[in-house]
Amino acid sequence: MAPAPASRIAVVTGASSGIGAATARQLAAAGYRVVLTARRKDRIEALAEEINGAGHQAAAYALDITDRAAVDEFATAFKSVGVLVNNAGGALGADPVASADPEQWRRMYETNVIGTLNVTQALLPALTASGDGTVVVLSSTAGHGTYEGGGGYVAAKHAEHVLAETLRLEIVGTPVRVIEVAPGMVKTDEFALTRFGGDAEKAAKVYAGVAEPLTADDVADTISWAVTRPPHVNIDLLVVRPRAQASNSKVHREL
Repeated sequence: MAPAPASRIAVVTGASSGIGAATARQLAAAGYRVVLTARRKDRIEALAEEINGAGHQAAAYALDITDRAAVDEFATAFKSVGVLVNNAGGALGADPVASADPEQWRRMYETNVIGTLNVTQALLPALTASGDGTVVVLSSTAGHGTYEGGGGYVAAKHAEHVLAETLRLEIVGTPVRVIEVAPGMVKTDEFALTRFGGDAEKAAKVYAGVAEPLTADDVADTISWAVTRPPHVNIDLLVVRPRAQASNSKVHREL
């Protein structure tokens, strides 16, 4: 379904790589004018050039979503926004609670939760003004179940899930819907590598023996599908995993 004229702007956070970049490409192909945000300016500018070169519309805006003043300034550029995809976030470390680094926990909470809160609050008036707004919160299956070594990330994603669920209750009756997409195991170039501080060997073990983990395009496809449902249809929560993953701690590996 093509986006309505009042809803043609889609803002995607964390659009410099992975799921964010894939989502930006798919929403642009669906007819949205995509605004790409991330801290890495060179990455989003290159992506905007790629999308524009394909005959679609995109603009890049370097943004740290944990900087509230910068987020508020960014939001002043918009009178109307149709879609906000809160994708920026990530995991750091896999240590048990007893020995985890509190600074890593703090950084994960700031990015996954406070960053999502900052952008959502700042753009909510423009989303409402569109008459047909959609807030997408990209959480994780970590927001719906625990696993050993994931305490900090799990805590942050549980908080992000609660943010989406509570917002949906609080703004019911307004022309804005809230969609949560919770992916399971997704193999991207950076997620596990970032989590393990650049240790490629540790990152590779996350996916060892898993024939077909999800790809960034798989998740972007679910986001694009949910966003392009008729305005009266709200996909409250969409959990998507690879077939080989039955739960956060039950994965079939062909080793």
